[in-house]
Amino acid sequence: MLPQEIIRKKRDGGQLSPEEIAFFVKGLADGSVSEGQVAALAMAVYFKRLTVDERVALTVAMRDSGDVLDWSDIEAPVLDKHSTGGVGDNVSLMLAPALAACGAAVPMISGRGLGHTGGTLDKFDSIPGYQTQPDNTLFKKVVKEVGCAVIGQTGNLAPADKRFYGIRDVTGTVESIDLITASILSKKLAAGLQGLVLDVKWGTGAFMATLEEARALAESLVLVANGAGLKTTALLTDMNEPLASAAGNAVEVQNAVDFLKGTAIDNRLWDVTVAQGGELLASGGLADTAEAGADKMRDAFESGRAAEVFGKMVSALGGPVDFMEKAELYLPKAKVEAPIYAEHEGVVTGVDARAVGIAVVALGGGRRVAADVIDPTVGLTNLAGIGNTVDADAPLAIVHADSEEAAHAAAAAVRQAYTIGEAAHVPDHPSVVERIAA
Repeated sequence: MLPQEIIRKKRDGGQLSPEEIAFFVKGLADGSVSEGQVAALAMAVYFKRLTVDERVALTVAMRDSGDVLDWSDIEAPVLDKHSTGGVGDNVSLMLAPALAACGAAVPMISGRGLGHTGGTLDKFDSIPGYQTQPDNTLFKKVVKEVGCAVIGQTGNLAPADKRFYGIRDVTGTVESIDLITASILSKKLAAGLQGLVLDVKWGTGAFMATLEEARALAESLVLVANGAGLKTTALLTDMNEPLASAAGNAVEVQNAVDFLKGTAIDNRLWDVTVAQGGELLASGGLADTAEAGADKMRDAFESGRAAEVFGKMVSALGGPVDFMEKAELYLPKAKVEAPIYAEHEGVVTGVDARAVGIAVVALGGGRRVAADVIDPTVGLTNLAGIGNTVDADAPLAIVHADSEEAAHAAAAAVRQAYTIGEAAHVPDHPSVVERIAA
């Protein structure tokens, strides 16, 4: 086969065979297909689209371009989630230990921040000693003994996707739903999962701005994942305001600790976490229905079992053995903490969540370029939600910054991100909007 013939076929609207796709992906992995040829195929796919069969073939071929983790020595169902990214989205920190407390094995391979969205690994980096990049031996040991491990991509998982994404990133083809689908799922399939839930976000803080765009991506992901043999459902969730009342790294870890201990729980965060867990427990056969699974999740949190598992995971991956008891002593603190007050009192009627995320990045809590070093201490806490009253006693947020100057800049950005009005104008927006299944 010739790469240029495959490109020409897709350029002209033809359907590629599994063999042609496998050949091209092999060339992606071993370098025998040039960067120009990869870019050309990506652009052809962007305009001509892939059928479901082509998307399945591409996903499976990219999965098989590297290692596929084997969990056959673990009797528990192997479950995980994927979020399309948002602001104040620390669901993984609570979800993984709660699932493990319910009998699942959760090898959660997570990523770092992208654009205005926070990254799970960046949050865990704020815990002293925690290894986000353990070797496969330690990774498997922790999953087997504790029930869950939240780490970064390990070993040689889906190397073809890594090269493909890098080329898409500089050729204007990142937004292809077909290629996004294969990129996300190839890594999840390589992780050896038996059940997956997708949190596909829409709104001001999401990559998918509209519900229609989010639904199209969710439907593609669910179709392809199930077509590739991975039992998968998706939840469309609202990202028209930060999910947690904290946005940053160390501050989101503290928010998760408070959630797990039951000392402070954000309602929207609770709803999304419990719903995702319910879906996964049903997928893994640990609950008869998603609703029954949600009940088990609530019990895992309320009984303290999820908090216990989280503490064991942190310790097993190198963190403090008493982290859950003394998190506030271990987590690094910002030099400056100050309230941000609205320009006038009223009720929060809207939030530009993306602008809130960008404010955190500007503080140093995210990356402007890939080489940036993140400051784990900075961020925002006590973020007012839609429907909350703000006045001289109730600020929009508390800023955690490295300097007074940075705090003032963040305060200005946060005020711009909020719309303050009358209570009668507060829109209704449930956290979980829709469920999509195969």
